[in-house]
Amino acid sequence: MTQAVKGTRDLFGAELRWFQWIEAIAHQTMARHGYEEIRTPVLEEIEVFKRSVGESSDIINKEMYDFIDKGGRHVAMRPENTAGVVRAAIQNKFFETNDPKRLYYIGPMFRYERMQAGRYRQFWQIGAEIFGVAAPEADAENLVLLFDLLQGLGLTKLTLSINSVGTPECRPAFHKALRDFFDKSESKFCADCHRRIQENPLRVLDCKVPTCQAALEGHPLITDFLDEASVKHHARLKAILTALEIPFEDNPRLVRGLDYYTRTAFEVLSSDLGAQSALLGGGRYDGLVKQLGGPEVPGFGWAIGLDRLAILMQTIHNNAPDKKPILLIPVGESAAIRAMILAKEWRQAGVRVQLETRNAALKKALQTANRQGFQLAMILGDNEIEQGVITIKDLTQGTQETWNLDSVMYSIEKFEL
Repeated sequence: MTQAVKGTRDLFGAELRWFQWIEAIAHQTMARHGYEEIRTPVLEEIEVFKRSVGESSDIINKEMYDFIDKGGRHVAMRPENTAGVVRAAIQNKFFETNDPKRLYYIGPMFRYERMQAGRYRQFWQIGAEIFGVAAPEADAENLVLLFDLLQGLGLTKLTLSINSVGTPECRPAFHKALRDFFDKSESKFCADCHRRIQENPLRVLDCKVPTCQAALEGHPLITDFLDEASVKHHARLKAILTALEIPFEDNPRLVRGLDYYTRTAFEVLSSDLGAQSALLGGGRYDGLVKQLGGPEVPGFGWAIGLDRLAILMQTIHNNAPDKKPILLIPVGESAAIRAMILAKEWRQAGVRVQLETRNAALKKALQTANRQGFQLAMILGDNEIEQGVITIKDLTQGTQETWNLDSVMYSIEKFEL
């Protein structure tokens, strides 16, 4: 028997309903904040990611699905979507004016990484990007959107962890200090960190190996090497967050794992399930648009994993959102045609109706309705048609009553279906 490729899975049932519910909240939230949806291809030229994510990153070196296609092009299945959004914005001339551009996306990403609970090789992300504003007010506005989304999902125990990673101009001095620190205890670091310290020292701080994290104790802080503009940017952002009552903590050790970040880097921590853990991250990337061949346009954004969110929602809210339609059960040949006509009329009026079409015995049809969790079954037989009524069974309460067919639409409203 053939099976789904390892690291992928089929979405259906309760898990898919959580996905759909989260996506609906995301669409509503983004619209309230003036963000426009964009859908980019899953396949991109590999240079899109090499020039943005960075050739020294684990994504490029270990995780990215890339191959030569039948036309001889080197392509990759997107491991993240900020680079693809920037490529699309450049190609479609979004930056011809200086107007801010607010974009969001929902879609699958692909990384070949070790399987863990809630982590797959095909995974979904929701992300939002704002382009064209270098001021810290854009950082804050985008973070307000993020907190609006998370709180709309029912997450309330949230903390924002922020740092400034400065600009490319102020990093060489920090890199030298970090390499000097590394040289004093290099034997304590993993092989990947030995590669990172040469290619991009900032990545050493993002290593997840416990012994490397322990060896980093007392390392130089990038905040001690920031240029004056970055210091002012960070101070202004913190002042705005304080005024907006968004809880945050300064974390000078926080960095992001992608090369394109400048100045603000952040994570959102959640303790909604008890122990505090990182929920998502993002930050500012003022040089990325130019790096991918566009004009000098600043940007800020974030992405959150939909797979982990669905697990979190299941744990917090328990039952998945699942409003079943009405099940309309005709009994008899004449009733079957009349039921089809009624179902068509009710659907056109906005009522959700599922029609029983098996010509099954009433008992069997009701057993199916109970097994599948229907709230309301409507039974229409030849006798009901003659009398101009329909039998209603509230399957959750176990009650039954008769409604007039001419006024059934008004009676349905009390069930809030």
